Amino acid sequence: MVLRRVLVALLSDPRLIEKLSESRPIRAAARLTAAAITRGQLGARQAARGLGPRLIRLRDVFLRELKDGARARGWPWPPGRGPGRGGRPGAAP
Repeated sequence: MVLRRVLVALLSDPRLIEKLSESRPIRAAARLTAAAITRGQLGARQAARGLGPRLIRLRDVFLRELKDGARARGWPWPPGRGPGRGGRPGAAP
Protein backbone atom coordinates (compact mmCIF):
# COMPACT_ATOMS: atom_id res chain seq x y z
CA MET A 1 0.00 0.00 0.00
CA VAL A 2 2.74 2.44 0.93
CA LEU A 3 4.70 1.64 -2.22
CA ARG A 4 1.59 2.20 -4.31
CA ARG A 5 1.02 5.63 -2.76
CA VAL A 6 4.65 6.61 -3.35
CA LEU A 7 4.48 5.50 -6.98
CA VAL A 8 1.22 7.38 -7.56
CA ALA A 9 2.69 10.52 -6.01
CA LEU A 10 5.84 10.27 -8.14
CA LEU A 11 4.06 9.47 -11.37
CA SER A 12 1.61 12.32 -10.98
CA ASP A 13 4.49 14.84 -11.25
CA PRO A 14 4.71 16.04 -14.88
CA ARG A 15 8.39 17.04 -14.59
CA LEU A 16 9.37 13.59 -13.38
CA ILE A 17 7.44 11.97 -16.22
CA GLU A 18 9.21 14.24 -18.71
CA LYS A 19 12.64 13.32 -17.32
CA LEU A 20 11.81 9.62 -17.31
CA SER A 21 10.60 9.76 -20.91
CA GLU A 22 13.93 11.21 -21.98
CA SER A 23 15.99 8.53 -20.25
CA ARG A 24 17.69 5.80 -22.32
CA PRO A 25 16.08 2.77 -20.63
CA ILE A 26 12.56 4.13 -21.06
CA ARG A 27 13.20 5.07 -24.70
CA ALA A 28 14.64 1.62 -25.38
CA ALA A 29 11.64 -0.06 -23.73
CA ALA A 30 9.27 2.10 -25.78
CA ARG A 31 11.15 1.24 -28.98
CA LEU A 32 10.98 -2.49 -28.20
CA THR A 33 7.29 -2.26 -27.39
CA ALA A 34 6.51 -0.40 -30.61
CA ALA A 35 8.50 -2.95 -32.64
CA ALA A 36 6.69 -5.88 -30.99
CA ILE A 37 3.28 -4.32 -31.62
CA THR A 38 4.13 -3.61 -35.27
CA ARG A 39 5.46 -7.14 -35.78
CA GLY A 40 2.31 -8.58 -34.22
CA GLN A 41 0.05 -6.50 -36.44
CA LEU A 42 1.90 -7.54 -39.59
CA GLY A 43 1.76 -11.19 -38.58
CA ALA A 44 -1.96 -10.96 -37.89
CA ARG A 45 -2.60 -9.38 -41.29
CA GLN A 46 -0.65 -12.10 -43.07
CA ALA A 47 -2.47 -14.81 -41.14
CA ALA A 48 -5.83 -13.24 -41.98
CA ARG A 49 -4.96 -13.18 -45.70
CA GLY A 50 -4.07 -16.86 -45.64
CA LEU A 51 -7.21 -17.71 -43.69
CA GLY A 52 -9.66 -16.16 -46.18
CA PRO A 53 -9.63 -18.89 -48.85
CA ARG A 54 -9.89 -21.62 -46.21
CA LEU A 55 -12.92 -19.97 -44.63
CA ILE A 56 -14.62 -19.71 -48.01
CA ARG A 57 -13.94 -23.40 -48.67
CA LEU A 58 -15.29 -24.29 -45.20
CA ARG A 59 -18.48 -22.30 -45.89
CA ASP A 60 -18.98 -24.01 -49.25
CA VAL A 61 -18.48 -27.51 -47.82
CA PHE A 62 -20.81 -26.76 -44.89
CA LEU A 63 -23.58 -25.48 -47.19
CA ARG A 64 -23.18 -28.44 -49.55
CA GLU A 65 -23.44 -30.92 -46.65
CA LEU A 66 -26.43 -29.06 -45.22
CA LYS A 67 -28.27 -29.11 -48.54
CA ASP A 68 -27.44 -32.79 -49.13
CA GLY A 69 -28.76 -33.70 -45.68
CA ALA A 70 -31.92 -31.68 -46.21
CA ARG A 71 -32.57 -33.31 -49.58
CA ALA A 72 -32.05 -36.75 -48.04
CA ARG A 73 -34.84 -35.94 -45.57
CA GLY A 74 -37.21 -34.87 -48.34
CA TRP A 75 -36.74 -31.13 -48.16
CA PRO A 76 -38.34 -28.97 -49.47
CA TRP A 77 -41.66 -30.38 -48.39
CA PRO A 78 -44.71 -30.07 -50.61
CA PRO A 79 -47.11 -27.25 -49.68
CA GLY A 80 -49.23 -28.07 -46.65
CA ARG A 81 -46.88 -30.80 -45.46
CA GLY A 82 -43.93 -30.90 -43.13
CA PRO A 83 -43.29 -29.61 -39.64
CA GLY A 84 -44.78 -26.30 -38.59
CA ARG A 85 -47.30 -26.18 -41.45
CA GLY A 86 -50.39 -26.16 -39.21
CA GLY A 87 -51.27 -29.82 -39.60
CA ARG A 88 -52.80 -31.72 -36.66
CA PRO A 89 -50.58 -34.28 -34.98
CA GLY A 90 -51.60 -37.76 -36.00
CA ALA A 91 -53.75 -36.58 -38.90
CA ALA A 92 -53.63 -38.58 -42.12
CA PRO A 93 -51.39 -37.04 -44.81
